[in-house]
Amino acid sequence: MLVDKSSLPTAEQLLPGRETEMALENKNFINGHPLKSPYGPDELGLEEVLVGMGCFWGAERKFWNTPGVFTTAVGYGAGVTPNPSYEEVCSGKTGHNELVLVVYDPKVVTANELFKIFFESHNPTQGMRQGNDKGTQYRSGIYYFTEQQKQAAEQARDRYQEALAEADFASITTEIIEAPTFYYAEQYHQQYLAKNPNGYCGLGGTGVTCAI
Repeated sequence: MLVDKSSLPTAEQLLPGRETEMALENKNFINGHPLKSPYGPDELGLEEVLVGMGCFWGAERKFWNTPGVFTTAVGYGAGVTPNPSYEEVCSGKTGHNELVLVVYDPKVVTANELFKIFFESHNPTQGMRQGNDKGTQYRSGIYYFTEQQKQAAEQARDRYQEALAEADFASITTEIIEAPTFYYAEQYHQQYLAKNPNGYCGLGGTGVTCAI
């Protein structure tokens, strides 16, 4: 059954998925920190947030280079199919978005600062695509774990919308919803551009500053 990748799949189009989680080495390729909770003694006061901003290879790199970010991982979320594969997500039949899990120390970097990076690093007005990457898995999204993150995300969106409007960009299409189940992507996707420095990165911003 053909799927229109510019819109989320119908119930009849969704793939069934599986109960088995993706096999994964619980170690960040760059710094050796865990990719999964628990991250350390008493979690070290760390917080998590999920973001989608196009192909997750380049998006993850934006955050692992940010001071105060403890670890990052890539995966799938905000869809329906349990434990999907990359090929299934790319088929448009899971409803998932390509996401980056950002685990950070709020004493060093705030949610506001992370959302500034998020908005400035991609074009959040493009709907179900990012640049030449087209499909529901490339949509813009912030998936929050706390009320404070939700408020910070909405405030950042509203301020950035004002700046984009002045620069004649369209309306922001970023979805801001409570964090869904996060399914870790295959091992080779994790920290991909650290393993493959010349690999593909389709990330590109608007050139408009997000004043936060």
